[in-house]
This record gives sequence, structure tokens and C-alpha cells, in this order.
Amino acid sequence: MAPVWYALLGLFFAGYLVLGGLDYGVGLLLARRGTPAAHRATLTALGPFFLGNEVWLVAAVGLLFGAFPTLEGELLSGHYPAVAGALAGVILVTVGVQLRSRVTGASARQGWERVVAAGSALAAFGWGALLAGQLQGVPLGVDGHVAGVTHLATPFVAATGLALTALVAAHGATFLTLRLPAADTPATARLARRLVTGALATVGAATALGLLADRVRATVRQPLPAVLLVVALVGALLVARAALGRGRPGVALAATGAALALPVAVTGAALWPAALVSTVDPAATLSVADAAASGPTLRLLGWLALPLLPALLGFQAMCWWVFRGRTDGRAPVYW
Repeated sequence: MAPVWYALLGLFFAGYLVLGGLDYGVGLLLARRGTPAAHRATLTALGPFFLGNEVWLVAAVGLLFGAFPTLEGELLSGHYPAVAGALAGVILVTVGVQLRSRVTGASARQGWERVVAAGSALAAFGWGALLAGQLQGVPLGVDGHVAGVTHLATPFVAATGLALTALVAAHGATFLTLRLPAADTPATARLARRLVTGALATVGAATALGLLADRVRATVRQPLPAVLLVVALVGALLVARAALGRGRPGVALAATGAALALPVAVTGAALWPAALVSTVDPAATLSVADAAASGPTLRLLGWLALPLLPALLGFQAMCWWVFRGRTDGRAPVYW
């Protein structure tokens, strides 16, 4: 049962990166110069989906705590700066978006928009650093605990954090290409294409650093699936860029969404069957089976989680169907 629960955990976290990535991508774009009306239109496009996107993070964390308690403790403590930074970013984005609409002064609103942009960058970079930290292994001792957090201070972790930030920005701009009024589409599509190109460059840099890093090569258990999934990620970005050039924003958004989900798949596939690879003692490496809760606990969680995934998918489908199409003067203003 442990592999099924591990796959479900990956699905929830990937879903969070894809949907929450919309929030952070749009938030990053608020750092650009623009009129108050343009920024309001940007948030109006995101408004119906904003809070619902974060539900996937709650589901992923709940599943991690319930189904993989051993992994939860060492994953979070061993990557504390990355996780703390990401969660701080999530809080800043949520607070900034809601408080921006509670003030009337232009300077105050600009201040909250900067908070949203900073929080978006923190969240995206932090989650990228978490994935990179897993890929290069952790100093997990025979006592079952990770020693320190200095293992995160590597070029590969920094490059992966930047790559995920670039992916999020491209995803957010592509989303706006689909949602903003048609008159704004050409300029937004040009911006999205530039950001996709930037994402390709940062993904290439992170991949090159990973291939050159001894720690990453020593940690990866399944190199072929990992390489194939990275190739798929690059292919998704190329599809997104081509679709934006041909005026097909729906295809482009699906492609950038796939590109954001694939880093989770790369991490899981590369390390399998390990969940955390020890860089100090191979015997201390934590496998997926060892990290999972007991069989009775997983069966009990199954009855609780069984309706969760259909409910989440159904909610998202309903939300996207009800609020499909472009915003216009009749669109409700949430923030």
C-alpha cells in the first residue's frame, strides 16, 4: 500500500504546484509596473480560483502527516529553511492579496502588491529548494535524524529554486493570456513567451548543475526515468511557447501546468524506492516502505481519503467551468 500512498502524495503536491502556481505566478507579475486598473484586472482574473488553489497544499500536508509520519519529521526538519520560507511566502501572498483591497490609498496598495510579489517569490523558490534538497540527499544518520541544514547551501538548490520560480512566472502569465480581455491578449502572450524562454534557460541551468554535482549523481537511484521526465518537462515548455505563438492559450496553459507538475515526478522517480537518501551512511537511507505508517493506519486513512480526491477534482472542475472564459466589465471583483 505504501507505493500507492506515495504516488497519491506526489499527485496532491503536484496539483498544488500547478494550481497554487497560478497564484504565485500572477503575484510575481504584480511586481511589474502597471496602472492600478491593470493590477486590479490581474487579480480579478485570478479571484475565483485563489483560495481554492491552496486546498491542495492542505491535502498534501495532511497526507504527509498521516501516511508518512517518519518522512514528515525528517523531511521538514532537514529542509527547515526551505519549508519555512515557502510557508512564509504562502502566508504573505494570502494576507497581501486580501489586505490590498482594504486600503484606499494608491501607495498603500502598491505596498501590499510588493508583499504579494515577495511572498510569491519566497513560496516558489522554497518549494523548488525542497525538491532539490531531496534530489541531492540529506545527512541522515543511523539515529534516524538529519544533522543540520547546511546541505541546502549548494548551487544546485539555488538553481532549482530559481527554475521553479521561473516556471511559476511563466504559468501565471500564460493563465492571464487565457483570462484577461481579448484586447490585452497580444501583449500578455508576448510576455508569457519571454517568460517561458526564461524558464527553459533556468531549467537547463539547474539540469546541468545536477548532472555535474557528485551529490546528485550519487543520490539518484533511477537515472533513466529522471532524465526522460526532464526531457518531457523541456518538451512541455516548448509546446507552451509554440502554442502561445499560435494563439492557443488553453494548450499553452495545459503545457505550463504539466511543466510545473513534472519536477515532483522527477524527484519521486529519481529516488525510488527511497524517500530520503542519506549522504553519510547508506544504511540510514529511508525507503518509502519504511517511511510509511502501519498497515492498519493506512487502511483507516484510505476510508477517510477515498472521497477526498474526487471532491477536490470535482470542486476544481466546477470552479473552472463556472468561471470559464475571459473577464470583462461584468466579472465580479473579489480583491
